[in-house]
Amino acid sequence: PQELFHFLPLFCLNLLFIVTFFQTVSAQTAISPAPSGPTNITQVLEKAGQFTTFMKLLKATQVSDRINSQLNNSNQGLTIFAPTDNAFSSLKSGTLNSISTQNQLQLLQFHILPTLYTISQFQTASNPLHTQAGNSDDGEYPLNVTTSGNQVNVTTGVIDTTVSNTIYSDNQLAVYQVDKVLLPMALFGQGPTAAPAEAPAPTKPEKSVRASDAPKGSSDSPAVDSSAVGLNGYSGVTLFAAVFANAVVSYLWM
Repeated sequence: PQELFHFLPLFCLNLLFIVTFFQTVSAQTAISPAPSGPTNITQVLEKAGQFTTFMKLLKATQVSDRINSQLNNSNQGLTIFAPTDNAFSSLKSGTLNSISTQNQLQLLQFHILPTLYTISQFQTASNPLHTQAGNSDDGEYPLNVTTSGNQVNVTTGVIDTTVSNTIYSDNQLAVYQVDKVLLPMALFGQGPTAAPAEAPAPTKPEKSVRASDAPKGSSDSPAVDSSAVGLNGYSGVTLFAAVFANAVVSYLWM
């Protein structure tokens, strides 16, 4: 009994040390939420749907790479008007093929504003808006917006359309759906090149993507690190073995 009385303080001290050590290790290896991935315009359009043609053109001209690079390497905001697949289908056959690769690039850049505009900020925007296609003051790439309540009207001098949906919006990027391709005066100044009107297809529910739902380059459910799970199971066995060994060594030492 007397030996046991002397043994207990040493045992408790060592036990406290072991428990503290394992708590520290567990805290350091705890699984933390995956960091948010960089904004990717292609993934935004893929998730929204019905923008396949616009997305393919962005990739083919490498405009999508430039957009992603600008968003992730600078603090400059962007506003993008994204025409739907139906908007491209309504163009006269061969419209895109009738212009050069350089002009196709300018057509896409005409849909991009180098400034972030929220819907409310369009109400106070100064016309013509500056686009990435070129100077809007010389009559070649004018883009004008007017508002009526929450409705935003877009005019190029060739076509008129409205913003029909907000696809994506955060503090650096806004992507708005338009139901017509924005044709600039410099390339299509003779007038709209729309195909004959056809019976309207059944409308589909619009998809609105909140900033929090924006693609992050990973699946919706965060992956669990299997090595961390294994460590937790292994730690319980190791802790028990360490306590038992400590008890034996302490007793023999006494």
